[in-house]
Amino acid sequence: MELLNPTYWTDYELIDSGDFEKLERFGEVIVARPEPQAIWDKSLSVDEWGKMADARFAPGKSPNNARTDSEKGEWIIKPGVKEKWFIEYQYQQMHLRFKLSFTSFKHVGIFPEQASNWNYIYDTIKGFQQPNVKVLNLFAYTGGASLAARAAGAEVTHLDSVKQVVTWARENMEASGLKDIRWIIDDAVKFVNREARRGNVYNGIILDPPAYGRGPEGEMWKLEDGINNLLKGCNQILSTNNSFLVLNLYSIGFSALIAESMVKSIFGINKPEYGELHVTDRDFRRLPLGVFARFKK
Repeated sequence: MELLNPTYWTDYELIDSGDFEKLERFGEVIVARPEPQAIWDKSLSVDEWGKMADARFAPGKSPNNARTDSEKGEWIIKPGVKEKWFIEYQYQQMHLRFKLSFTSFKHVGIFPEQASNWNYIYDTIKGFQQPNVKVLNLFAYTGGASLAARAAGAEVTHLDSVKQVVTWARENMEASGLKDIRWIIDDAVKFVNREARRGNVYNGIILDPPAYGRGPEGEMWKLEDGINNLLKGCNQILSTNNSFLVLNLYSIGFSALIAESMVKSIFGINKPEYGELHVTDRDFRRLPLGVFARFKK
């Protein structure tokens, strides 16, 4: 099992973590927001966090008002702080630029730990040394993995169920000096099943599904109920050679061993890469931010 810490970042840093929060620098903006896996004590004082943070996410209450819901709430932003800004990421010849913004779901538009997967995607596509590499990115959000694949020269289909984040991903593509990504607003399960019936095949498939979600027509997605069948569908549309798959899961209770076992069972891969994605704070504590399994053949 591997522990992957993203490298090559200059515009991102995990400054401190603890007490179920994390303090992060995105470019010139420092944010404090909830993090359920940071169960240890903070290194810096509450006053230091208050002085450093340009914006802090204040969680809302659950419907029964009995507990805090860390995924929804509002940002408390200091005067003069821009609510939209850009950061950059560079790896080899891949130069990506992302627009960031404060959302009501504690996110800012990027998951920095995914940079390790972006590097893997870029290197894998370059290593195929063939034209017309087709890549499908499911649950693609604001498109970091889509941009990495396109920067490597792949023909990319980017799918998400939310129109606003697809628009956001298009803005990131344009900011990165890229073009010609195919944009799809659809339910991932339905789309994969249709592609299988059509006989369409991809050289690469990337999945970063949420624990819960809904498709554009209200289709319910629950990770533990749907992921196994979705991966079976992906197996039908993944090329038998010069192909790769990246599966990322961020759901407390899902271990890297679960991701590994699904990939072994469905795709017949004996030794996939698998492990945890994490970032390290200034006190050298590793904050886990998802598990992954991936392979290339």
